[in-house]
Amino acid sequence: MDFLDNPVAIKMAAILGTMVAGIAGLVMIQTPKNEQSGDEVSTFLANSKLQPSKYAYERYALIYTPMWIGAFAIIIVFQLYEEFTATTYNVVCVGLALPLLLQPIVFPSAGCSSPDTDRPITSRYAFKANVWIAIYSFIGNYWYTHYFYSVLKAKYTMPAHRLNNVPIALYFATHYYFSTYHVFSNALLRKVATTYKAGMVRTVLFIAVVVVFSYFTAFMETLTISSFPYYSFEDRDMAYTVGSAFYGIYFLVSFPAFIFFDDDIDKKKDEPGKKVVTLWDTVVSSCGHGMMILILLDVVRLHLDIPLIVGTLPSP
Repeated sequence: MDFLDNPVAIKMAAILGTMVAGIAGLVMIQTPKNEQSGDEVSTFLANSKLQPSKYAYERYALIYTPMWIGAFAIIIVFQLYEEFTATTYNVVCVGLALPLLLQPIVFPSAGCSSPDTDRPITSRYAFKANVWIAIYSFIGNYWYTHYFYSVLKAKYTMPAHRLNNVPIALYFATHYYFSTYHVFSNALLRKVATTYKAGMVRTVLFIAVVVVFSYFTAFMETLTISSFPYYSFEDRDMAYTVGSAFYGIYFLVSFPAFIFFDDDIDKKKDEPGKKVVTLWDTVVSSCGHGMMILILLDVVRLHLDIPLIVGTLPSP
């Protein structure tokens, strides 16, 4: 089908183009910080000198990202999923999640001398970051998926062992998806914060980047998964446009939350204002932000006047 004959493609191009143009306009009116010197530099990744723990975690996640994407690409392109059983899905998704889940325990240096090496396991930044993402992923699958079932009439039809009518494999797949998404969002938001002078104009840009990247991330996942025949929507065109905004609600909350999570991990113990984030703090933070997302999703559902059905039977 020709691009010009596809109304959804035209609509999505217009939406994304408008968003990018808006970001470009906001960038043009920013005031760059004065010439930076020493450790304070404009950067995408966490500063390796000021925040070495975050730097190591983000670098590791970025290095691993092409590996899990490549594995998924091979499965989709060669349609290997046609031979998958419920157990195969579990093995693949758990296997792809393990390099992230086990890194804080078996490879705390992350290949670049992370200070996590000298910390107890539960005090390591990478461990807490993985716990934060894991809880968020669990909440998203256990609860949020039913909003997609109810509002967008989505359904999974592949062979699956299920928990609350959601394939268990997806609980693990979401972990590496979300780990990648949040490292990229950290990079974009950090670039804004480290490049431009603080003030109202930068705050507006920061918020705009959160909104645009949330929508873009949701749309790209919906688009890339469209080649997988066992995840479908009643109206795929609506899923691309309205559904991306609905899914993007997740990230409107989690992207700004994650970049500030455990931000003082690498400050000296006696440094004034240092906030120590415990494992329990991590659990509470992830659960709290998860509840914020749940409420926002439900507000949208109530506005649309659509019943929410949460059950244990396979989606229709």
